[in-house]
Amino acid sequence: MRKLTLLACCFFAVIACKENKETPSGEVAESAETATPENEASDWIVLFDGTSFDGWKGYNQEGVPDTWSIEEGAMVFTPPAERPEGASYNLVTESKFENFVLSLEWQISEGGNSGVFWGVEELEQFGQPYQTGPEIQVLDNEKHPDAKAGTTHQAGALYDMIAPSEDVTRPVGEWNTMEITIDYAGETGKVVMNGTELLTFPLGNDAWDAMVADSKFDGWEGFGQYHEGKIGLQDHGDRVAFRNIKIKPL
Repeated sequence: MRKLTLLACCFFAVIACKENKETPSGEVAESAETATPENEASDWIVLFDGTSFDGWKGYNQEGVPDTWSIEEGAMVFTPPAERPEGASYNLVTESKFENFVLSLEWQISEGGNSGVFWGVEELEQFGQPYQTGPEIQVLDNEKHPDAKAGTTHQAGALYDMIAPSEDVTRPVGEWNTMEITIDYAGETGKVVMNGTELLTFPLGNDAWDAMVADSKFDGWEGFGQYHEGKIGLQDHGDRVAFRNIKIKPL
């Protein structure tokens, strides 16, 4: 009798377990483990989907400058043949962000220079994004003179402050992946390029202030002061392309 009771309990336990895993239509529901990747993907906000400049604008301008175009799913900056004095064609997001992971791909032209900013503020007294926004360098390390000016000017560097641990850039014409983590809550930032962690750095604390004071940005009003700011893509006078741009708030 006791054996029959045990067998019955096991039978009903199996049925109950099966019912918990089936939807009313009889389809097997996803487990928490299989659902995790989808949930993680939904945390990302697409900033550029390869088809539209929606959500972007020229820095301190209305609309997107015509020096930027969309080509084969990438946003591409092509410098004008003649540049009016004082003209610049930097792009920034319309939205502001504070704590996040920014993921993108970049492709630089031969001998080219560009960069990715965060914490950018648009105000009349600032004519360029780099006046407020710290920069992660985008560069042709082989042929641009900036690469010879010190490792804090090479691709992946926190510009003029912290050098990358190594050069992992791909040849000109190939795409590089880059992930920038900005976490003021945790007082830390990080750069990963082509799957390699290149550097970490302090944020929003005395260590950050000391690092800025030891750089070319010492005494710059507003530099690195806007914890919530816009993402910027730099016009440095060279052709550059970006694609697959997305951001995950922390």
